[in-house]
Amino acid sequence: MGESIDPGDRGDGPAARVAAVHASGLHSFSKFAEPSIRLTAGLGVDGDAHAGATVKHRSRVARDASAPNLRQVHLLHAELFDELMEAGFAVWAGDLGENVTTRGIDLLALPTGTRLHLGRDGEAAVVELTGLRNPCSQLDRFQRGLMAATLGRDARGGLVRKAGVMAIVLESGEVREGDPIRIELPPGEPRPLQPV
Repeated sequence: MGESIDPGDRGDGPAARVAAVHASGLHSFSKFAEPSIRLTAGLGVDGDAHAGATVKHRSRVARDASAPNLRQVHLLHAELFDELMEAGFAVWAGDLGENVTTRGIDLLALPTGTRLHLGRDGEAAVVELTGLRNPCSQLDRFQRGLMAATLGRDARGGLVRKAGVMAIVLESGEVREGDPIRIELPPGEPRPLQPV
């Protein structure tokens, strides 16, 4: 694969780690905190409503139930919760439906195809980033104004979707709070994440 980086070794902040893990067997907006979750290669989070080789999100199933599931795992940076709370929203890890809450890693800046090793070497689950989660009106049903708060603009005026990233599971493993995250960048020219 490509270059491996560990943000914690660069001296520019806390090491990248798993802040919390969540799952829900229901097609609910929020997910429930768990002591650990099991990621299964090719499927996603064991027992989660969105696990499967083909699409499980209801809107996507309605369009094409046989399409590959590029949204097996939803990852969201804890720093977004810090930002939202500062803006007056009462939201905590799991509330926005993510399976893995991270800290110390700029998920949105990673290119498509980045592999994240979640856990200690030799035991880590490995996921590959497929794209961005596109914020939708469900956010406003959860808390009024939340959708706009998860959107922003970059220095050039481009839309920034802050609601996390989606991934597929390449290697199975158990993931728990406090696990380290190692980043493996894809080879070649980086391709920015796009909504999936």
